[in-house]
Amino acid sequence: MKYPFPVYDAHNHLQDQRLGSQFSAVVQSVEEIPVRKAVVNGSREDDWPAVAALAARYEWIIPSLGLHPWRVSHRTENWEQTFLETLDRDDRKWAVGEIGLDRWIEDHDFPTQQEVFRIQLRHAAARNRPVSIHCLQAWGPMLETLQQEKLPQCGFLLHSYSGSVEMVKELARLGGYFSISGYFAHERKAKQREVFKAVPLDRLLLETDAPDMTPPSSYALHFLSDSQGADLNHPGNIPAVYEFAAMLYGIPMEELASLVETNFKRLFDPVLQS
Repeated sequence: MKYPFPVYDAHNHLQDQRLGSQFSAVVQSVEEIPVRKAVVNGSREDDWPAVAALAARYEWIIPSLGLHPWRVSHRTENWEQTFLETLDRDDRKWAVGEIGLDRWIEDHDFPTQQEVFRIQLRHAAARNRPVSIHCLQAWGPMLETLQQEKLPQCGFLLHSYSGSVEMVKELARLGGYFSISGYFAHERKAKQREVFKAVPLDRLLLETDAPDMTPPSSYALHFLSDSQGADLNHPGNIPAVYEFAAMLYGIPMEELASLVETNFKRLFDPVLQS
């Protein structure tokens, strides 16, 4: 049965190899919703071609490429050249992401993370491409960087926002959008749900981050696991994120779907035109 409202997934990783042999069935579920647009984010050099292949095959996919802070230490000498060659290819306009800063991971090289993040951010700004940003335990440096750098005119996405309520206003002023996933429906995320209530509704987006950020089983519409039996988040759970967000903000589903569609098209307009 088709979902009665327009659905947009602002951030996922459909190229993830963990989907494996289940990929075709997963995509069929997404198309049956149907998802109008989904941003598929590359996170390392060797998965950028897989994102490109998906975008060439499925019109509803917006390709995005970035060097994730977890992958910075594995970059090649020519990573920036490869990044630019992909970003500037003529067949499809790419967004930029997933990029960012992370001091949560062990043995992080934060100065190098900052350098790589700034490089990618500058290339995105020069081309006015929307950016999807990851940040964990580095919100002070993140805000400082965004205040110092030239940013894309279209804006940027703070995916699965985990920062403070005090930063929301300034990040929004800088052009930030904030996406929430079904993962925040877990009871242990009650504090962050309160933060999201401070997000201006004209800056709200929804995401799955599939196959990560699994929602509570009570919210999930689809269930998925990898070859080892570990739980995965099914991208077909995006309607459940809409239901969760409508309850969180206390607004009718039709109103939520309309504003999310407007926000999505505003942020991703430069790549929707390709």
